[in-house]
Amino acid sequence: MGRRPSSAPQMGWNSWDSFGTTVTEGEVLANARFLAERLAPAGWDTVVVDIQWYEPTARAGGYNDDAPLLLDADGVQVPAPGRFPSSAGGAGFGPLAGQVHDLGLRFGIHVMRGIPRRAVDADLPVPGTPYRTGDIADRASTCPWNSDNYGLDHAHPGAQAWLDLQIDRFVGWGVDFLKVDDMLAPYHADAIEALALAVARAEERHGREVTISLSPGTHLSLAHLDHLRRHADLWRISDDLWDRWDDVEAQLTRTARWAPHQGEEGWADADMLPLGRIGVRAERGAPRDSLLTVDERRTMLSLWCLARSPLFVGGDLPTSDGGTIADLANTDVLDVGRHSAGSRELLREGDLVVWGAEGAGPCAGVRWAGLFNTGTETLHARVPAASAGLPAPSPHDVSSLRCGTSRGPRESGSVTDLWTGEEVRLVPGSSETGGDAVIDVEIPPHGARLLRVQPK
Repeated sequence: MGRRPSSAPQMGWNSWDSFGTTVTEGEVLANARFLAERLAPAGWDTVVVDIQWYEPTARAGGYNDDAPLLLDADGVQVPAPGRFPSSAGGAGFGPLAGQVHDLGLRFGIHVMRGIPRRAVDADLPVPGTPYRTGDIADRASTCPWNSDNYGLDHAHPGAQAWLDLQIDRFVGWGVDFLKVDDMLAPYHADAIEALALAVARAEERHGREVTISLSPGTHLSLAHLDHLRRHADLWRISDDLWDRWDDVEAQLTRTARWAPHQGEEGWADADMLPLGRIGVRAERGAPRDSLLTVDERRTMLSLWCLARSPLFVGGDLPTSDGGTIADLANTDVLDVGRHSAGSRELLREGDLVVWGAEGAGPCAGVRWAGLFNTGTETLHARVPAASAGLPAPSPHDVSSLRCGTSRGPRESGSVTDLWTGEEVRLVPGSSETGGDAVIDVEIPPHGARLLRVQPK
């Protein structure tokens, strides 16, 4: 069994960085409407309700022990009506998913691996089987940071039946995206396979395509790549990432390891973008605008796009600053993630890290280079164009662009900074560069220059 190909990494909004376990229906819809109006034209198309939508006493800054999860008669989670009033009367997320779909967007939810402990303690019948929920739980398999669930005993025939029921119910509500947590650290191969089977059955029953996203990615090894590609659409490659430079810088190494393996068979996910207004009622930190500087934000977006990571912004979009929204809507930058191939790290010397990528599809012939400064001082970088994967420019012939049209035409072969729209002049080479033209730029502390060369 394999997942269906996806030509580009997924893009959307997730409630976690802003609202933690406490997001409300009104907040989800406000962000969905903003996404549809301001960011969907740039390719952002999914809205995800993160963890504990079924916990009526959920609070900011942590999880409650022995939380009074809301379950239906089969032990399947249902939305807390105090936060999701349209779910009342057994409607589940159907009404909310319908409103998100009406905006032209996809709807996603978060769920933990396994089965709720309260369902196990109640020893409920598993419909269509002679088994009960107390029979199918693996009580020794628990999440170290959330106590809501036990694992499922996937050697027991009743476990798949209950999981099929749970996933079918979610997909029946109109769920298009499932973020399933506590799957990768440690690596639960049996749970991943069972999930993929349950999703495939629900897709066939409901005629709906569902994206499978796995978390978290703590110490995730490339040894699992083939298995992940067969059973998931995207998978995290780190623990939770927040608005700290150290978190962003650490992803340079992780994404360099995974970037050569990105493609339509599945996407390594560098985690959510903690940008804009975050921490409103979040798991970590007080309400704030992201603590990343503008340069750090652009480094993050440049790296995520060069690495072809999925993009899920975590800020509350309606209250986020205009600069952040403009950067998220920069289609010249987003083209790198959506229409590139062969992306990789090319050079790492001191504070300088250089990435390169080639255009594909509508961007065929384009070349991109990312020059990153991990240091705390402005860096004067002189990099031979060939070392950044860029051909020498030829200042001839103005052509209309097939790729990167948001700032108008550029000279064929010219080098453009995608954050400023300015043309970057290359300087003549020397004997030290073998005659190669040289990119000669200043890069601010923790900043990036994301460069594009148009096809000749």
